[in-house]
Amino acid sequence: MKICILSDSHDNRQLLEQSVKQAVADGAETILHCGDVVAAGTLSVLYKYNLPIHVIHGNNAGDSYTMHRVVEKSQGLITYHGQDAGMVLADKRIFIVHYPHYAEAMALTGDWDLVCFGHDHEVAVRTITNVKGKQTVLANPGTVAGIGANPTYIIADLNKMEFDVHEVTV
Repeated sequence: MKICILSDSHDNRQLLEQSVKQAVADGAETILHCGDVVAAGTLSVLYKYNLPIHVIHGNNAGDSYTMHRVVEKSQGLITYHGQDAGMVLADKRIFIVHYPHYAEAMALTGDWDLVCFGHDHEVAVRTITNVKGKQTVLANPGTVAGIGANPTYIIADLNKMEFDVHEVTV
């Protein structure tokens, strides 16, 4: 299973939509948004891709009432988890949070195969040894909005645990 991991869209509908369009072309079946959507309506550009979208808020949470309305209008495509989320996709335990220090702490617990995060707009994929002596991948897709860095996202193949960083092309 391939997933698209992105973060920090900061209301940039054009780059958010383009990243998902590219990810779908690369076989992504699910979208994980690691926070800082800001205006919830930004997510509405993704309805047409008919993919499950898991989203959390970040430090720029925007209007939570509107976020719940957008989720309702998505007819089950968007799941808004609040500040963080834990889930299982393709038999991999995945945790999503916005903050790098929180992500590192969760990865160290050994409860997760993959921990995704954002916030600092710096692309990074690395594997750490957790307290259980096993490996956990930490993945930061950077900023899909291109704030202070090129707009990027990650395509993750969960079956192979391979992670490819992609630049958004407009």
